[in-house]
Amino acid sequence: MIRKAALIAVLPAALLAPLLAAAPGTAAARTPQVLAAQVRQTLAVSIASITPEVPKNPTDEITFTGTVRNDTGTALSNVAVRLRYQEQPFTDRASLAAYQTDQNTPVPVNVSRTSRMYIPTLAAGAEARWQFTATPVQLGYRSFGAYPIAVDVASNEVPMAAQRTYLTYAPPTTPKPPRNKLAVVLPVIDRPHRATDDLFVDDELSQEIGDRGRLADLARIAQSAPSSTTWVVDPALLDDLDTMSRGYRVKVDDDEQTRPASTAAASWLTTMRTSLASSPVVATPYADPDVAALAHQGLDTQPARAIELGAEKAGALISRNAKTSVNWPASGLLDPDALDLLSISGVDRVLLNSSNLPPQTPLTTTPDAAATLDSVNGPVTALVADPELSRLFEPASGTSTLLSTQRFIAETAMIAAEPGQTRPRSLVAAPSRRWDPNPSLVTALLKTAGRLPWLRLTSLESIKPAKPAVPRAGLTYTAQQRKDELSRKYLQPVKELWTQAQLTSLVKVNKTQSAFDAAVLRLTSSSWRGSARAGRALTKLVGAAIDATTDKVQITGAGPDRPRTLAGSDGVVPISVRNSLTTQVEIMVDVKSDNPEVLQVDFTEQLTIGGGQSGTVQVPMNAALSGDATVTVQLRTADGQPYGEPQRLTIRTTGYTGIALVIVGAALTVMLAAVVTRLLRRRSQRKLARAAKSRESETV
Repeated sequence: MIRKAALIAVLPAALLAPLLAAAPGTAAARTPQVLAAQVRQTLAVSIASITPEVPKNPTDEITFTGTVRNDTGTALSNVAVRLRYQEQPFTDRASLAAYQTDQNTPVPVNVSRTSRMYIPTLAAGAEARWQFTATPVQLGYRSFGAYPIAVDVASNEVPMAAQRTYLTYAPPTTPKPPRNKLAVVLPVIDRPHRATDDLFVDDELSQEIGDRGRLADLARIAQSAPSSTTWVVDPALLDDLDTMSRGYRVKVDDDEQTRPASTAAASWLTTMRTSLASSPVVATPYADPDVAALAHQGLDTQPARAIELGAEKAGALISRNAKTSVNWPASGLLDPDALDLLSISGVDRVLLNSSNLPPQTPLTTTPDAAATLDSVNGPVTALVADPELSRLFEPASGTSTLLSTQRFIAETAMIAAEPGQTRPRSLVAAPSRRWDPNPSLVTALLKTAGRLPWLRLTSLESIKPAKPAVPRAGLTYTAQQRKDELSRKYLQPVKELWTQAQLTSLVKVNKTQSAFDAAVLRLTSSSWRGSARAGRALTKLVGAAIDATTDKVQITGAGPDRPRTLAGSDGVVPISVRNSLTTQVEIMVDVKSDNPEVLQVDFTEQLTIGGGQSGTVQVPMNAALSGDATVTVQLRTADGQPYGEPQRLTIRTTGYTGIALVIVGAALTVMLAAVVTRLLRRRSQRKLARAAKSRESETV
């Protein structure tokens, strides 16, 4: 290898001139190290094809093709493109990874004599094609394994750029490499796009199902993927698209706009339903909740309801056989609390990140994917995704399909070649849960996996713990991972909304599930990790909708400015409740006095009210004094939970105390005696007058 300083020393002056002029006055730009880096970045060599991708015989002719492009800004002379190789295979997966990621690892040292191409002059901006052929014998390959290969380009014998890759040689051997089982898991998970069931907060799904959208790409993959591929689907996403297919409303700033039925959404659902008809489908709990956060913040009932609702939606919209007993937690990470919560909710298999369940002691070989965890509800099978195989399904931007495929072949061949195998092992590849897939790459990897003789594609459900299993260290969950969860501050309002939402169902005679279950579960989505502000905006919208529904069953004529009158010391006061819902409700009316020294009342009665109707209860009250008093009227569910806010009514009493009644009675007696005396006196006077008149007549 030529050192960087020496590299710059022998660069042609025509090449150095534009680089030196690129940043005049910048000392750092003129250093040999920086100049060398700039040269490498502007002269590129790429490998376009390797055929066959896996040579199997010593005399198989392997064809390599590609291009070299000059973007240095100046013409280059005496350009040589060379195929480099090494006769020894990689010894383990660690060395294979180092070759790709550590650019200090040298490219293969051997150069095939027949695999050279000279270009007298490569103009600025020009591209030249190259093609080489070689056989395993010419490359010195003798045994099964993955070998480093590279194509480099030099000008005037100075290496300037190289493209590294891998070539796997698989001659007939005895014994044959074990045929390991590989389960590929592809997620179809998004974030919630609705607040309530009929109101979207954005219209981004329309773009995602468009020709260049992420969901459209997933549908393309599904149409060609082998039936052994396991698909993990969020039923909330299916629910969103189903709603779009029937027409929907979208919140735009402070306004709402109506959208027509989306034929694209209906078509996407049909495509996925048809494509996955014979494939294993796993349904996440509805809206993919942050189970770890729910376990830690006391929202223990939500996962079970999310699993139940997820099964319902997935069964109706994509597959009747969708499994809910498998869970893929956020980032593939769980702690024992979250595992226990899932296990009591019916989950018996979890798909985990390799860092969450590492081997008990470091290994130089690849461990089996399956292990067993203990939970409060019994054993749970843990399936650990291989990090490198998973990463290859979503490589860094700019990585070619060919290079990813060659790396995939090499990785799986290295696993098959690892010593000490007495039986096939199980492997799992699972890209990140909200990935942005490259359909051509994923399709190529799946097709390649299906034809490699040391692999057998299988479903996730078919992978079971081996005996004996590789000892695992137990669930590893760091303090930082705990901080990444949805916080207590975020979830507390959500917890309160859940309670309020359940009440809207409990008052109904038929006691169906709350109409707001889905809306509140969407607030628990793991997608709000790092996006709490957006989640809180949805929380406000859902809270307003729940309040509006709760207010449809309320006391009428309440308020301090509308007093009710209680005539006398005791009697009844009517209190009416209006049901503006469309269904019949059963509500308890609970009335208590706020001023028991003036007014005594302690009343509870159940009231059944039809949809769109009112009901009235007659509340008995007892007045100790005259004047105004208040009573608190609280509507309650049948089990005594408060429904809505309590209301205060003013009661105006005109009753009398016991002493007042005595005084009034005595006054009435005296008044009655006076009246009787007056009547008797008048009667006596009339008699005397008649007697005097009679005597006067006789005298005449």
